[in-house]
Amino acid sequence: MASDDRFYAFIIAHSPHPSSRIRRFCVEKRSLKASAFVAFLLLCGSLYGFYGLTQQAAHLHTAVENERLRTENELQRGELNELNVRVEAVEDTSRKLAEKSGLIAEATLSGIGGPALPLEADSFAALENKMRNLERSMSANETALRDRGYTPTVWPVVGKLESGFGGRGNPFGGGSYEFHSGQDIDAAWGDPVVAGASGTVTFVGWQNGYGQLIVIDHGGGLTTRYGHLSHIDVKQSQSVARSQFIGRVGSTGRSTGPHLHYEVRFNDEPVNPLQYLLTGR
Repeated sequence: MASDDRFYAFIIAHSPHPSSRIRRFCVEKRSLKASAFVAFLLLCGSLYGFYGLTQQAAHLHTAVENERLRTENELQRGELNELNVRVEAVEDTSRKLAEKSGLIAEATLSGIGGPALPLEADSFAALENKMRNLERSMSANETALRDRGYTPTVWPVVGKLESGFGGRGNPFGGGSYEFHSGQDIDAAWGDPVVAGASGTVTFVGWQNGYGQLIVIDHGGGLTTRYGHLSHIDVKQSQSVARSQFIGRVGSTGRSTGPHLHYEVRFNDEPVNPLQYLLTGR
């Protein structure tokens, strides 16, 4: 009898006894292959669905985390803005209290102020030594910067030199001693302020102590700062030329009256601006 290869035969015995019944099943090969193919498709579909669910869950988790971080950033930004408002109010109140107490006798008195670092008298000598070392390190770049027009030798505003670089008494009274990081130039409210040298504007806006501030990078680690402004006429990342108009004198921030706080920094460390002003135009 010829065998039929269209089927698979399966024999099942219930027990090892001779009298046990033996069952025989035949399954068509074509049906078995079709069933296996369908099972394979169902397995692939299940795996793909599971993968899609995991990706969707990961995406949802990322979206939730991003939203949480965005909310935290907004809260921190709001707290920072509120802190700046409070600092501005404190600085304004300090100025008014000083005026009422007679520490600032007349509104026409020369304006001074600017950011200040509390300083003990015995530590001032060490700070001066640090400044001298920094100025010596600047001399290596001085010639190249001056030749390229990047040395700030132009007076930023027409006015009278007032509170200078270094140690001074607190202009708002109290008997404390502080370090003044720039040179105050007395000028009228609204007087034009110009760039001391060519460079790129790296900061515009409010900064505690400085009030409305412009920072210009002249290259070679040399930057200048123009504080207490009433008006700013440049934008961040803008290139400016030597003597270009950048803003107007004001009395914003920690200030006793209208003046310009002018600051020169090398590698973000303040140096005495007088060495440039006295040799400039």
